[in-house]
Amino acid sequence: MKNNYEFRRLYSKGKFASSPVMAVYVRKNKTSANKLGFTVSTKLGNAVQRNHIRRRLREIYRLHEQELLPGRDIVIVGRNNIREADYALLETDFLRLADRLGMVKK
Repeated sequence: MKNNYEFRRLYSKGKFASSPVMAVYVRKNKTSANKLGFTVSTKLGNAVQRNHIRRRLREIYRLHEQELLPGRDIVIVGRNNIREADYALLETDFLRLADRLGMVKK
């Protein structure tokens, strides 16, 4: 996802769950593939630090993509505590939030 209107539509009409390190928004789309977007505020650091956070989140999604239901728009928002969080915490948080939102295959 790259367009601002897609993010805004997801924020207003999608479901969301959050933890101290991230928030996940999800909504069904009309395709058979997931569309993924990331939001990391400039308050979390300079461009290098923000891109590092995005790369970690993208890798977590990539490793667990086959466990998730297809046909969803997903936005992952990094929160303030994400800078201090290690990879294992990010992974467990994402999986817990995905399960809470009903995105995980049973």
